[in-house]
Amino acid sequence: MKLEAAIPDAGITSKALYEDEHVKAILFGFARGGKLAEHKAPLPVILHFVRGSAKITLEDDTDLAEAGTWIHMQPNLPHSIVAETEAVMLLMLLKSGKSSPPKPAAATA
Repeated sequence: MKLEAAIPDAGITSKALYEDEHVKAILFGFARGGKLAEHKAPLPVILHFVRGSAKITLEDDTDLAEAGTWIHMQPNLPHSIVAETEAVMLLMLLKSGKSSPPKPAAATA
C-alpha cells in the first residue's frame, strides 16, 4: 500500500486505512503549520512520519520529527504536533487483543 495523503491548503486531513481487533491505522496529511492540539490516546500508539517534518511534543519534551521518524507512545501520554513543512504521518493505534487462556497440558500415563 502506498502511503499518500491529500495535503490540505490549511490544517490537517485524516483517512482511516485499516482496522481490525488489534490495530487501527490512520494516515494524516498536514499543511505547513497544521496542528494537532495537545491530547491523549487511551491506548498505545505508534507514529511514523512518512514525509516532511513536524515538531512533536511528548509531555514537556519537544523534538523535530522528520521522514523516517518512528515513535512509540504509552497510553495517556500528552502529545501535540505542529507541521514545519507539508507532512504525512501514519498513526497506528494498538488495541488490546483478547487472548485465550492457555490450554491445560495433556496428562501422560
